[in-house]
Amino acid sequence: MPTTLAKNCNESTGTLCVAFDLGLSQWSLAFTTGLMQRPREVQILAGDTPRLIREIAMAKRRFGLPEDAIVVSCYEAGREAFWLHRWLEAQQVHNRVVDSSSIEVNRRQRRGKTDRMDAKKLVKLLVRFCLGEQTVFSVVNVPSIAEEDDRHLHRELGTLTGDETALINRIKGLLAGFGLRLEPNSQFPKQLKKLQQWNGELLPPGVRQRLLCDFAVLQAVRKQIRELERMQKAHIRQDEGPATQQVRKLLGLRAVGPRISTVYVKEFFAWRQFTNRRQVSSLAGLCSTPFRSGTMRHERGISKAGNRWVRGLSVELAWSWLHWQPDSALSRWYARRFQHGGSRVRRIGIVALARKLLVALWKYLKTGTPPEGAVLTDWKLKLRGRKSALASA
Repeated sequence: MPTTLAKNCNESTGTLCVAFDLGLSQWSLAFTTGLMQRPREVQILAGDTPRLIREIAMAKRRFGLPEDAIVVSCYEAGREAFWLHRWLEAQQVHNRVVDSSSIEVNRRQRRGKTDRMDAKKLVKLLVRFCLGEQTVFSVVNVPSIAEEDDRHLHRELGTLTGDETALINRIKGLLAGFGLRLEPNSQFPKQLKKLQQWNGELLPPGVRQRLLCDFAVLQAVRKQIRELERMQKAHIRQDEGPATQQVRKLLGLRAVGPRISTVYVKEFFAWRQFTNRRQVSSLAGLCSTPFRSGTMRHERGISKAGNRWVRGLSVELAWSWLHWQPDSALSRWYARRFQHGGSRVRRIGIVALARKLLVALWKYLKTGTPPEGAVLTDWKLKLRGRKSALASA
């Protein structure tokens, strides 16, 4: 926050605070100039920016502020993403995007997790935030338009991969209802025509038609996945930007493929400035959540409050790391602590390994020192096809 803005907020004069409650069809606005000032509440149509400008001007007149008075605003991160933040900043409004899970709440009240903090309460927290009480909520780090745009390719690839898995499971589930097992590969339509039930009869025509429809969608999804993977690999080969250099650096480690390295860099390391390992694990949602009250102490698991794209792949990479980097220090640590336990213990341990590995990769990109005992390889080999990638993974 600029020094002049903080000074005006501390004096509680000459500053207009506005909070947004962004709904699907309408927005609720709350205006105030201080903690002792009753907020002015207004509702406008969602996305009606000309009306929003008029309401800000009316609020300045209502509270006796000059036309050039400083305006500070905030809203919860959600469906509207960051376009409103950029528009407000262009209008000389000092906006803050608030992490919803970090908002201070009254512990005596029962409050559903999905309930929105209304604008009237949020504007009071904004005033306290401007006055220097920085713990009332956390502010989201807003990426640039280019940084945000770089995420769409790997996110779409992740979405399509999930759709592919769902379609395969649906096809297998329909077949399992008749006691049949058949992989949805290129020969699936031919094999389906000859597939017989337990009594020797063919599948009913309605079931066959549904299976063929699902298989056609599956083929289209697989085609899109192949095209996106081709585009991703071509970008890694040809681009010479600093983010791509980090992707190549991660690809130089065995067990790290193009998709994981791209997600790690574009979602995490390319535009975030971490100062310690706790920030890295917290942003991924892999940090612990201990509960302490008097003599009672217990662990409530990981927070899951960070970037879900990185968190999911972190666990996937941890299993891959154990397979392809068995002699590394991290793999040996996991073997000593969890390898001889049950399946539940191993699943708990893999999350701990994922957190340690994420921090180790952050240090690798920052200092150039790879994780202890890790095997390096040529990143170009991983872009030549599946067989070459597996050989060099």
